[in-house]
Amino acid sequence: MFDSLSDRLSGVFDRLRGRGALSEEDVRAAMREVRIALLEADVALPVVRRFVDGVTEQAIGQQVLRSVTPGQQVVKIVHDALADMLGGGTADLDLAATPPVVIMMVGLQGSGKTTSTAKIAKLLKEKQGKKVLMASLDVNRPAAQEQLAVLGTQVGVATLPIVAGQTPVEIATRALHAAKLQAVDVLMLDTAGRLHVDQALMDEMKAVSAISTPRETLLVVDSLTGQDAVNVAQNFTAQVPLTGVVLTRMDGDARGGAALSMRAVTGQPIKFAGTGEKLDAIEAFDPQRVAGRILGMGDIVSIVEKAAAAVNADEADRLAQRMAKGEFDMNDLRTQLRQMQRMGGLGALAGLMPGMKKAKQAMANSGMDDRVLLHMDAIIGSMTPKERAKPELLNAKRKIRVAKGSGTQVQDVNKIIKMHQEMARAMKQIRKMGGLKGLAAMFGKGGMGAAMPGLDQPMGPGGLGGGMKLPGLGGMPSNLGDLLKRK
Repeated sequence: MFDSLSDRLSGVFDRLRGRGALSEEDVRAAMREVRIALLEADVALPVVRRFVDGVTEQAIGQQVLRSVTPGQQVVKIVHDALADMLGGGTADLDLAATPPVVIMMVGLQGSGKTTSTAKIAKLLKEKQGKKVLMASLDVNRPAAQEQLAVLGTQVGVATLPIVAGQTPVEIATRALHAAKLQAVDVLMLDTAGRLHVDQALMDEMKAVSAISTPRETLLVVDSLTGQDAVNVAQNFTAQVPLTGVVLTRMDGDARGGAALSMRAVTGQPIKFAGTGEKLDAIEAFDPQRVAGRILGMGDIVSIVEKAAAAVNADEADRLAQRMAKGEFDMNDLRTQLRQMQRMGGLGALAGLMPGMKKAKQAMANSGMDDRVLLHMDAIIGSMTPKERAKPELLNAKRKIRVAKGSGTQVQDVNKIIKMHQEMARAMKQIRKMGGLKGLAAMFGKGGMGAAMPGLDQPMGPGGLGGGMKLPGLGGMPSNLGDLLKRK
């Protein structure tokens, strides 16, 4: 997300950082480029004006221009201003009311209301332990109620039984009664949409709101519609008391205009961002993290959260015990590759790592994608249990068999073996240093570079394979790009 805007802004600020001193004209020239980048990203014009004027006023201050690192100071000002434009801090759902707490989902048809309803219900159930009931009030779109029922089954959340011929207000009344009888914590009402904003839609939503008195009224908008999303938000804000916004299809939004304009237009925070089609592809919207991603600063917190959700505790304990003994076989490598897949794959991880913008671009240019991980998994899967436990058994004849079994070539098998050898060597080094405790102690005396020389070096020439290290991936070797070049 925000790829186009991020690329433009990264270029502007790279030039600023490269200068030892900045003049007022340097800052103003940079901010003119920022203005153009924001407008090209489809950010609303009044929002761009306020942003650029505010940043310029702060950035041309004497404290900035005379500081030791004026370029970095300007980037910090822009980061804070971006975070403020996006809403400042995270905005959680307000569930502090007598159950059932009602959440009403509103928006145009096709914006992703029904799917977002199921995603948020799943989140409330799994992360907060809430008992949730979903009800579809959409009597206009064919099979809309059936769609929510199917999604409810998939996420394990109850849905209100369908009764043909009822009006939205009647369905809402029945849903409230059912929620009270079943001691439900949260009732989610998926209202009807239209292809465009009309008074009939607004009147229907007002009637449902009057009956259900929702604690949260969330506007669902498709971020890919850019300025149209902003116009829709303005129309809804004028007639419905919104409490937050859900932006869908954020993963496909390279410009980001809708996200950057939404807070200023609606006056309400963006509470969730849909990041894919899967029912767990939704995340709480954090302005600070998003601002960091836009400016290429990465998002380590998201990597940690993804790891916590993806990594099996038993697998992690087993691997830690083997690492302490200096052991690492093909089964361990396969486990790590699968964890990377569950965390979103190479592209997603690169996009969240600080300073990895160029690496991500190199991956795209070389045609490397997450199929690489699947091919590597297939190669390891074509080995016998004995070969996985003792890769040294893989002679020329066995390699040919593994290559044929996985639909790859012997060179690919050799690359996997080389990757394993380097990672196994790293495990043995850790053991010699006194295991994980010894390694942690060395981190305290000079950081990563002191413990394992070379791991903190910047990306070298040659793109992804030029000496780049991927921190936190269990000793992934330096020549990862070279090992993964083939698809």
